[in-house]
Amino acid sequence: MATHTTFNLDDLNERIRSSSSQAGHTVLDTYEKSLKSVADLQDRAADASQLEWVAAIGHSQARFTRDFAASYTSAVRDLLP
Repeated sequence: MATHTTFNLDDLNERIRSSSSQAGHTVLDTYEKSLKSVADLQDRAADASQLEWVAAIGHSQARFTRDFAASYTSAVRDLLP
């Protein structure tokens, strides 16, 4: 009976680990998409500006947001199982 219980616990632990990993990847994908949407909004706001220097700052901020999203999500993906 102990072997059967151990097997069931091992199976349960594996299912929990797998579900947690999938959830982590889903949350990370959603976060990355959200940051990319923010960067797109920053670019659109920069494009709408009449002032060149404001547009330049807006595009720089959008580039930073995209770079941050790529770096951060890549680093976290490396940590997820």
